[in-house]
Amino acid sequence: MSIPGRIVLVTGSTQGVGRAVALEAARQGAAGVLITGREADAAPSVVAEVEALGAAAAAEIADLADPDAPAALIAACIAKFGRVDALVNVAALTDRASFVDGAPEVWERLFAVNARAPFFLMQGAIADMRRRGAPGGIVNILSTNIHCGAPDLAIYSATKGALATLTKNAANAHRFDRIRVNGINLGWADTPGERRMQGVTLGKGEGWLAKAEAGQPFGKLIQTDDVARLVLFLLSDAGGPITGSLIDQEQWVAGSRG
Repeated sequence: MSIPGRIVLVTGSTQGVGRAVALEAARQGAAGVLITGREADAAPSVVAEVEALGAAAAAEIADLADPDAPAALIAACIAKFGRVDALVNVAALTDRASFVDGAPEVWERLFAVNARAPFFLMQGAIADMRRRGAPGGIVNILSTNIHCGAPDLAIYSATKGALATLTKNAANAHRFDRIRVNGINLGWADTPGERRMQGVTLGKGEGWLAKAEAGQPFGKLIQTDDVARLVLFLLSDAGGPITGSLIDQEQWVAGSRG
């Protein structure tokens, strides 16, 4: 799963899955990692963790709801490290919204962060790879909700469905550029964001995780390190020539009755 000497841009990497991906990239030989996210206070510690693993690191704080953020992040990565060899789109909003209570402003916010921003980040990364005539890799973190989605995740599910289509479209369009683009349909994962959502926002309290894990086939929610290892496999030469694939990283089989 090694990616020796590569430069990796990871969105949402100040915490959770993104942080785990950044650290795994460093373990697998990345030369540099650009840490991005909204949590300015958390960024320095992630940079230090990456550097302790032997990779250069820098942080760029950005809100992907800003239409200018994707281009700014690509430019920052090129300015700091000279290029973009790999892009991992992790950052996403998971606001609840159903057909009963979904509002236009929620639709706009979720599509801005979960679909528009990854599109323009891919655009920027692909442009840099093609300019240099170099191969590259992109992994988009999607969701098993693309298969249907829970009722209260209607808008969120739609954003991930859109990104799934864009993943395949990019893979098809740029396969002869040797740019591989894949997606991971992530199931229920134990992340800082999910802990806030379940325990605080949805009011389930401190015991929600134990109850949730008791009902899982393998006795726990997916861990961030699980996701990071799959991402690095897909980015590495070991993952070639896989492109345009959407992999369900989940304990439940899509289409089954339970």
